[in-house]
Formats: sequence, structure tokens, C-alpha cells
Amino acid sequence: MNAAQSCEPAPQASPDRQSRALPATSRVLLLVLTLALWTLLYRNLIPATEWLVYDLIGLAHETHLGETIWFFVYEVPKVLMLLALIVFGVGIVRTFFTPERTRAALQGKRESVGNVLAGVLGIVTPFCSCSAVPLFIGFVESGIPLGVTFSFLIAAPLVNEVALVLLFGLVGWQVALIYLGTGLTLAIVGGWIIGRLHMESHVEDWVYEMQLGESAVEGPMNFSQRIDEGLVALRDIVGRVWVYVIIGIAVGAGIHGYVPEETMAAIMGRGAWWAVPVAALMGVPMYSNAAGVIPVVEALLGKGAALGTTLAFMMSVIALSLPEGVILRKVLKPRLLATFFGIVAGGIIIVGFIFNALM
Repeated sequence: MNAAQSCEPAPQASPDRQSRALPATSRVLLLVLTLALWTLLYRNLIPATEWLVYDLIGLAHETHLGETIWFFVYEVPKVLMLLALIVFGVGIVRTFFTPERTRAALQGKRESVGNVLAGVLGIVTPFCSCSAVPLFIGFVESGIPLGVTFSFLIAAPLVNEVALVLLFGLVGWQVALIYLGTGLTLAIVGGWIIGRLHMESHVEDWVYEMQLGESAVEGPMNFSQRIDEGLVALRDIVGRVWVYVIIGIAVGAGIHGYVPEETMAAIMGRGAWWAVPVAALMGVPMYSNAAGVIPVVEALLGKGAALGTTLAFMMSVIALSLPEGVILRKVLKPRLLATFFGIVAGGIIIVGFIFNALM
């Protein structure tokens, strides 16, 4: 499951809700000042870390322990600061995207066009794998084709804004762009294949019998209310995932400081043909999220792991977790669930092999 995204329904403010704190102008000014302070702190993380680790603590450069502690002390505030900024922005975006609006956007679309639109909407709509059951029921009840529904369910946890921005901040825009393109292609093609297999009879019968009630129409929200929702998301989501982030960074620090480059190249390098499927298989039982796995990805790439193998591992952790399988089993019969996992796993492995061959 992608825990970096909230598993609660997107909170919606009533139209007559009043901002509980400062006037709108003061809130905007405070937001600008906070962003300026964030930028100042973020730009000075490296010199502050070097002073703390090498000058104050007195660890030596180029030693296993020194490199490990430096990585951990630098990456923890860096990742948490990026995560806080992203989650706050996503909390504001959530006020514009609800499940009802997403279903409405996909209704009536031809399957091929619908697959593309569903993949794109999956990127910008912050729904996690634990939202899969109500979203799946809502999509089926609205008459959205099964393949289009799966394009959305693949893209939503896999190609999310947290993963993209953290990848951009930690390993560069090239890897982030590659991840966006391959993840979106996997969602579109995977959903299209499932649609061509015509497996509607392998959805649990009770899903077709269920009728969802209409949600009450929400009134427009002002900017102050949207800031409130961003702050709610910041508190709730970061509060849930910070432990995963620190665990992921600790693993990455150990890899960075103690694993020799030649060892990593032998295990996850281009020359090991079996590395891609093994990396994809290793990711399945791991219960993590984009924020927790990306520091590990950064360390793996820094130690010489091949890009395709590393992407296969990351995509598997995010898109093929066992908890997601357990959740989806509530609405999918075993054959369709196995088909879904098989297509996504096959796509991930193909992506890994392609990038190992090209880069």
C-alpha cells in the first residue's frame, strides 16, 4: 500500500465553514514567509550536516561510519522537508478532486481514450490502495469499463506525486521523468489488456448488485479553507509515514556506507540477467510507500545498481504489495486478481530489462 497518501476520504469543507484562524491576507503572508524559511533551511542542509557530523561529532571523512551517519543525518530532514511540502500541496489539490468528480470524468469515454484519461487522473488524484474497494465499486456502478478502471487503479498508487517529487529532489529529473513515463505506460497498457480479456464475470457478484448513494453536493471552498485542508493533510499523512521514512533512510544509509560498489554491481547490475525479476519479486512482500522506498532507491543507484533493476524493485514495492492484494480480493475473484498482478508484474519486469539494456 502506498501509505504516503492518506487512506481517509478527502475531507471536504461545508460552504458556510469559516476560517478558524487568521484573516485570508494574513494567512497568505504567513504561508509565503513559511515557504521562504523552508527554502533557506533546505539550501543549507549540506553545510549544516557536514558541520554536525564532521566538526561537532568528529567523525572522519571517507570512513564507513562517517559516510553512514552523514547520509542519515542529511537525508532525514531533507526527505521530511520535501514530504511536508508535497503533502501540503497535495492536501490543497485534494479539495478539487473527489471520487465523484473522477467517476464523472471517466463516464462515457471509449475504452482506449478512457485508459489514457484514467492513467492521467490516477497520477493527479491522491487515492491510495486502501481506497481501492470503494473506488472500484463506484467505477463499476457508474458503468466505467473494467479495463479503464484498472488503468486508474494501477496509476493511482504507482505514479503518484509524492514519488515523482521525491525522485526529482533526490536523484534528479531524468529518473523522475523516466518513472513517470514508464509508470503511466504500464497503467494504460495494463488496463487495456485487462479490458481486452473481457473478465467482467470475475468481479465478485455483490459488486454489480450494490448501488451507491449520491453524495451531497459540496459548495465552493475559498483559499483559506483550502489551506486548512493542506494543513490537515500535512498533520495526518506525515504523522502516518514518518516512521517508514526514517526506516527507509536508515536502510539506505547502511547501503551507502557499508555495501561496496562492486558487490552491488554484481547483485543488481546490468550483467546479472536474473536481477530484474528477483528485484520485482523481493518488492512484493514489502509493506512500504514511495516516501520510504525512495531513499533506498537513491542509495542503490549511488552504489552502482542498474536503473532498470532499481525501478523494478521500486515499482513492485509500491504497486504489488500483499496488503493491496488482500484489499482487492474483496471485489475480485482469484482469476482476475491473479491476472491483474501478473500483468503488472510482467510490465514491471519488461520495464526493468528495457532500461538495463538502454542505459
